[in-house]
Amino acid sequence: MKNIAGKTVLLTGASGGIGVFIARTFAKEQATVVCVSRSQKKLDSICAEIEAAGGRGISLPFDINKVEELSTLVQQINQLVGPIDILINNAAIEKYRPFQNYSLEDIQSILTTNLIAGMELTRLVLPSMLDRDSGHIVNISSGSGKKGAPYNSIYSASKASMIMWTDAMRQELANTNVGVSVICPGYTKAGMFLKFGLPAPKLARVSEPTDVAIAVLQAIQQNQGEVVLDGLLTRLLFSNIQLFPEFGDRIYRMIGLTQINKTCAENKMQEENIK
Repeated sequence: MKNIAGKTVLLTGASGGIGVFIARTFAKEQATVVCVSRSQKKLDSICAEIEAAGGRGISLPFDINKVEELSTLVQQINQLVGPIDILINNAAIEKYRPFQNYSLEDIQSILTTNLIAGMELTRLVLPSMLDRDSGHIVNISSGSGKKGAPYNSIYSASKASMIMWTDAMRQELANTNVGVSVICPGYTKAGMFLKFGLPAPKLARVSEPTDVAIAVLQAIQQNQGEVVLDGLLTRLLFSNIQLFPEFGDRIYRMIGLTQINKTCAENKMQEENIK
């Protein structure tokens, strides 16, 4: 699927973070971008940008945590613009905590938003893609899915699951013209750590959100199975930690990631207590 123009793209998490940049990138390709998130106001803003850039923007406010209602969302999209050609499972939440400080509600919410909703949307749109023998699914994971991030363990679990799920699906769909890709950004300038004024870990590459959006587009155009956007040293780490997990732990401590995440967790909990 090299030509994106005129394709219908369903993008979750469209109104914030990386989602905004993905929407802009696909607008320039003259796609129809169906933008889903909970904020009507933010959706209207990004859809106006899409229209100005030459695409078609459709805002659909929806809480994807309501997974039992996702079939209604897909039906609504089919009625508005026809079948979905590209699904980008981008919506995600993270909540920095020591593990024992998570509530059951936290765990369920993170896993539902980051993983289960994307699985259910894919289950709903895949039959039509297979019938047309055309389509692409993109799952936005994270470097935290390659190596667990301390004080962000539930997020890490959800993103690791997304990588393995994508890997399995890619094998199932190998003999079709339906592609499936997983994108693993590292630190980006849209990330949580910047909110608290924290530096990125030593040696870490900090990507522009536009880099991630371009990677998504290229993954579709080139049918890439997995794209890791971290720096060379981090990719080398990821390639070795399955054999030497303790080595990876030491590296994370050495570059300051463990302490940065701990500080982020402390700041986040303090912020919520103030509220």
